[in-house]
Amino acid sequence: MSSKTPLILRDQSGVALVIALIMIVVLTLIGLASTYTSVFEIKLSGNKRGTTDAFYAADSGAQVVLGDVENFDVPGKYDAAGKYHYSSNTANSNPTKADIAIYNNSTQTGPPRGFGFSATGDYEFMYFLIDSTGNDQIEVSPFKSTCTIEQKVVRLVPTLQGGN
Repeated sequence: MSSKTPLILRDQSGVALVIALIMIVVLTLIGLASTYTSVFEIKLSGNKRGTTDAFYAADSGAQVVLGDVENFDVPGKYDAAGKYHYSSNTANSNPTKADIAIYNNSTQTGPPRGFGFSATGDYEFMYFLIDSTGNDQIEVSPFKSTCTIEQKVVRLVPTLQGGN
């Protein structure tokens, strides 16, 4: 029976070359896939870092405003629409370069809901909204991450008592 097998199937001189070429192609594909995956992961972690930086910049902007009660003193600082653009005033400290605006909501009155204030006659309540927008601080990426934080603030102002 072996005499009937074609001569081409009995000659195995090129099999090692074919197997080596197949292995090189498989290893090249594995290398390309791992390179693509690692580049994707680097971009993903860079985007995460940028969004985290933007969040903390916006949050620290809101905290800077909350640290000074004079920011919530309406006369003189707020325009007719009830807005005070904190970032445009060069005298204000703004280390994170967040864009900060404070809005006075003069239409809302009375104590805040759910805080248990019962002595409403002794206090005046002023409602504000802090709008802080932070940006990614690193100059490497062409695409900047942005985060906006809105925080509500209620200021309790003691009212003058008659006869005191």
